[in-house]
Amino acid sequence: MTNFDILTDSASDLPEQLHGELNIQVLPLTVRFRGQEFEDYNNDKLQTFFDALRAGEEASTAAVNPQRWAAAMEPSLAAGRDLLVIAFSSGLSTTYQAAELAKNELTEKYPDRKIRVVDSLCASLGEGLLVWYACKKRDEGLSLDELADWVEREKFHLCHWFTVDDLMYLKRGGRVSAATALLGTMLQIKPVLHVDNEGHLINMSKARGRKASIQALAAKAKELALPGENETVFICHGDCREDAEYLASLAREQLGAKNVLIGYVGAVIGSHSGPGTLALFFLGKNR
Repeated sequence: MTNFDILTDSASDLPEQLHGELNIQVLPLTVRFRGQEFEDYNNDKLQTFFDALRAGEEASTAAVNPQRWAAAMEPSLAAGRDLLVIAFSSGLSTTYQAAELAKNELTEKYPDRKIRVVDSLCASLGEGLLVWYACKKRDEGLSLDELADWVEREKFHLCHWFTVDDLMYLKRGGRVSAATALLGTMLQIKPVLHVDNEGHLINMSKARGRKASIQALAAKAKELALPGENETVFICHGDCREDAEYLASLAREQLGAKNVLIGYVGAVIGSHSGPGTLALFFLGKNR
């Protein structure tokens, strides 16, 4: 039996039913929407959230701050258990840096306990898949340090390939220029993007039309996937289940995936990527 707990944040977009199955704690980021602040939305509210975005409403987000991290970490430490924290990419949020600040504070208070904080350099179900693999390794009996070192190595093999349906959301976040967004919208150009080794979103190529962009995601997976290592892959979607199912069929056909978890993009990630976001996560030779 392990003597440590695993803590992550809601940018991992793991479905709630998995939190208990994996025996993890998930700390929510904050969404500001319709004049109020909410914890990162649960799945049962996401269709309404994306409908509101489609209707022109906007949302903003806030990272987990050090105080909230400390409050979530302390019960494990007080109970005599160590901690592995797997945090949202530092290239996209200050959530990881806040976790490090909380760790430094609590290390002074609990000098006999150990806290390892890992910058996942991942987002959405990419972070979720990394956490999922970490839980499997924990259950195989790895120690805290062995597991943290494993996560630090393997995060550079956790591939994120995704596309969006509306470039205007990426324009608002500064990911593409206004001219690119306007021209792409007019010509039905869909970007194919990934998350690089620094945890940033990078525009890699373009596809003409939605179906071609989905096929491009599967083609990238076939090109980069580690043979025999992708029995399980994760797919997330911004309220476009049919597209996710089509991508899942391609993953089964081209990667040999047997277990495909399909989940919603959460409200935090979805606020910046928009309705129609679609992403495939798998283990590859490199990102």
